[in-house]
Amino acid sequence: MPHELERIAENVACVHRRMADAAARSGRRADEVTLVAVTKYVDEPLVRAVVEAGCDALGESRPQALWERAARWAGLAVRWHLIGHLQRNKVRRTLPLATLIHSVDSPELIADVERIAGEQSREVNVLLEVNVSGEDAKHGFAPAAIEPLLPQLAGCRRVRIGGLMCMAGLEGGPDRARRDFAALRTLRDQLRRVCPEGLSLDDLSMGMSGDYEAAIEEGATIVRVGSALFEGASP
Repeated sequence: MPHELERIAENVACVHRRMADAAARSGRRADEVTLVAVTKYVDEPLVRAVVEAGCDALGESRPQALWERAARWAGLAVRWHLIGHLQRNKVRRTLPLATLIHSVDSPELIADVERIAGEQSREVNVLLEVNVSGEDAKHGFAPAAIEPLLPQLAGCRRVRIGGLMCMAGLEGGPDRARRDFAALRTLRDQLRRVCPEGLSLDDLSMGMSGDYEAAIEEGATIVRVGSALFEGASP
């Protein structure tokens, strides 16, 4: 285990260096990009090692896993991110635990989050998931569907829309991923020009272990990295 913990510390440092280099190539500072460590399927000692190495934002794809891990590791000084699909019947238990929900993907889900956040007297930070690749298997708004929603979004009192999220296409490799990231940034820039007051859409959550550098070069402010952090250490 000491070797595994040392390897994780090295991996975290390597990812941070590569993030900083990619940010510099895009004319930004390293601290303008947040690393979310994706911890699904990873055992507790390795998660603790990632936290000790400086990752205080942890991401889970499944709401149930987020609930369970947030309760089991309540002593860890971390911020939990939900990066996978949120079913409407899981909103109530998720809101008190998630610092940021990356995957809001329908007007109905927005309405449920707004209503339940009001009942819980809390404000909720979310991103809108966009299906930029157009793949049937993916969740998310169609790119053209977001602008007509802007008045509804501006009317939310409990939901804070911070930006957009996407998953790169499953096919096409790095070139396709870069095109998808550029498409999300372009969409965000277009929406900014017509956003009602109070909507900023500053954040772009895009990029995973295989393509986070390209995502940063194309404007990502949040990257979701899993296997690159645990390489050589995971069972």
